[in-house]
Amino acid sequence: MSHPLRVIIADDQALVRTGFRMILAADGIEVTAEAADGAEAVEAARRTRPDVVLMDIRMPRMDGIEAARRILADDAAGGTRVLILTTYDLDHYVYTALAAGASGFLLKDVTPEHLVAAVTLVRTGDALLAPTITRRLVERFARRDDAGPPAPHRDLSELTARELEVLRLLATGLSNVELAERLTLSPATVKTHVARILAKLGLRDRVQAVVLAYETGLVSPGAT
Repeated sequence: MSHPLRVIIADDQALVRTGFRMILAADGIEVTAEAADGAEAVEAARRTRPDVVLMDIRMPRMDGIEAARRILADDAAGGTRVLILTTYDLDHYVYTALAAGASGFLLKDVTPEHLVAAVTLVRTGDALLAPTITRRLVERFARRDDAGPPAPHRDLSELTARELEVLRLLATGLSNVELAERLTLSPATVKTHVARILAKLGLRDRVQAVVLAYETGLVSPGAT
């Protein structure tokens, strides 16, 4: 990367923003803007085009989920990632945030080291959540009984038989190393398959791939 990692911090608590700014700045990460609500975050993202937005969920005027949806929809270059900040590790908003395009979530009591590592990881296009955590979240929320918006249709027919198999196993919580062992492939080959799956389906990262596998019925909650 030719430029320093650029981050927006969106949280309605000034102390949280200040604390995160100090942690990130100490590691050479540039905070291009702060926002006290979702609307400010959307405007700041349009103005500064950051690499990562640290986004609180509960904020006035516009919540973090709607702000994330707008930022990612407006991100034509596809270079901005959103990390959701939450107080609880199974906040019921988290699944909706992931489905909206967020690349993962962080607890607000995250350690300084973890915060820096998470922002750096997400900037590379990877997803923050471990596969097992992703699976737990998706299984809890993917088959909700409430009348939420319908899942977007994605045509899985573009995937090869091997890619479908990789996606199915990925969605059950296997890491790339575990996928390689299960399929008797090299980790590099598995990584290539995952990259092709994401490209064909227009997905940002493996978190969205897992969500999609459940939403389309390729994998059912409880599958192993």
